[in-house]
Amino acid sequence: MTTLAKTLSGAAFVALLATGAAAQDTSMSFFITSAGPGNGADLGGLEGADAHCQQLAEAAGAGGKTWAAYLSTSDTNARDRIGSGPWYNAAGVLISKDIDELHADPNINKQTGLTETGDQVNGRGDSPNRHDILTGSNADGTAAAQTCDDWTNSGDGSAFVGHHDRIGLRDDAPSKSWNASHPSRGCSQDALRGTGGDGLFYCFAVN
Repeated sequence: MTTLAKTLSGAAFVALLATGAAAQDTSMSFFITSAGPGNGADLGGLEGADAHCQQLAEAAGAGGKTWAAYLSTSDTNARDRIGSGPWYNAAGVLISKDIDELHADPNINKQTGLTETGDQVNGRGDSPNRHDILTGSNADGTAAAQTCDDWTNSGDGSAFVGHHDRIGLRDDAPSKSWNASHPSRGCSQDALRGTGGDGLFYCFAVN
């Protein structure tokens, strides 16, 4: 028995071990969808988007967690849907320790914004560019006006998107924002692709 174990009561030592185990859990709790459902920004609402996150996570061996899409709607803020963190990508790299850091300075970029299978997502300069990630959110994670009718529309309208690679046409904050860069040209799959996207979105483990 170690000196530390001798100085602690049995309950305290067990609690310390549990705390250490939790701190070392770097299993995947964040990913960018490798593909969208395929109907543009019509994701079946938040319920359909969450189910898509769960399905992809289960296929990747991470179905033991509850997954939620980082999407805002007219009455829901994305930041309120995803738990409190911390979140790690498929490679075990820390994305953000908590919700405040996530909306201030997260470790999301082309190298760390991985899919559920650990692959990088094409960014600006790649063909095709897929860096427009659906969010419907402002930079602070609250709802923006553009959500393609709360993720039920694949026609006219627009969706607010972020750049997972943190690169845009200008050297300004929106161009470098992971969650709040610009509105899309429309809600269809072709319209999303026309502005550098593919109907992808972020998924976070709530627990």
